Amino acid sequence: MARTQPNSIDIEKWLGLIRADNVGATTFAKLIKHFGSADRALGASVSELAKVNGIGFKRAEQIAATRGKFDVRAELELAAKLGVWIINLEDERYPPALRQIYDPPPVIYIKGSLCRQDNLAISIVGSRRCSLYGQEQASRLAHFLSSAGFTICSGMARGIDTAAHQGALSAGGRTIAVQGCGLKNIYPPENKKLFELITESGASISELPLQFEPLSENFPPRNRIVAGLSLGTIVIEAGLRSGALISARMAMENNREVMAVPGKIDSPLSRGTHRLIKQGAKLIESVEDVMEALGYIGEQLQEHVSAAAQKAAKKIDTPLFEIKELKLSAHEKKVFECLNKEPLHIEQIIADTDLAAGSVNAGLVSLRLKGLIKQLPGSLFVKR
Repeated sequence: MARTQPNSIDIEKWLGLIRADNVGATTFAKLIKHFGSADRALGASVSELAKVNGIGFKRAEQIAATRGKFDVRAELELAAKLGVWIINLEDERYPPALRQIYDPPPVIYIKGSLCRQDNLAISIVGSRRCSLYGQEQASRLAHFLSSAGFTICSGMARGIDTAAHQGALSAGGRTIAVQGCGLKNIYPPENKKLFELITESGASISELPLQFEPLSENFPPRNRIVAGLSLGTIVIEAGLRSGALISARMAMENNREVMAVPGKIDSPLSRGTHRLIKQGAKLIESVEDVMEALGYIGEQLQEHVSAAAQKAAKKIDTPLFEIKELKLSAHEKKVFECLNKEPLHIEQIIADTDLAAGSVNAGLVSLRLKGLIKQLPGSLFVKR
């Protein structure tokens, strides 16, 4: 997507309103619903503001007194200098999955790029103080999911988040980091290089003003964005008080799938993930498990990507992400070329390609996710 500001006046009005005291995402939505626009809400009197459901006179006074204090022009100038673009809920580029949550951020700051491929996103979250096992699983799953066409979302925190981003990047895939601070800051600071790589291969996002510091109170609200951007959230290593469990709860509250990777039964880092599994989260060991967990959403995902592949095959003018989804690894290409419109058993595919069974299985999963083949009962596969 282009990184221009389509309507800077609207952005100015929205920023002016959302930065007023006591105006969060929910209150902002009430104001827009009541007044019809940010402009009208900014010009409303205290008595008019007090009539909005749930605001009251005292809160109306606070909003009226602070709605013009945020220096919007300076914010926009700094955004341009930093290469950050800002969009609001009414912008067609706003992530559709995020728009559907209970309290979507009215305004988001983006450094990098968003594209429609990012609608096929999975979040991977977990403990900052993780084990080597946790890091390995986060990186492994992110790599395979990214190779299969998913965008990986996380919070760029130390530990599991960092491993997830790195796993996606190692596969040459897209990844999105949601920061708990303004995009002028990088947290943790040792992830400066990672931040740069993410913005080159995806995006870093925040709902906070550019210069906001990484304060502890900023992180729980950002977890709803991590969960909201995705079809589902995978939790890898989380203690009973881990912030990753907030992301899982946010995912459940917004009708997204919650998945968890099991850990060692005697590790405190496994208690949160194991409790999620006991409560109904899907146990995840592989990409296939993720697709099964997504269920009907996963089937729709395959149909969506298949349609994109067919358009590209017909050489219709398609966005870049649709063309990129057709990129096949050497193993995928070999498996794909082995198939035709007649059903072929997996054992025959292994024999015909002379590839290891693991490579064939991985290739079949990836080709299914990319919408190029379909599986029939009895371990049979055909081209679409």
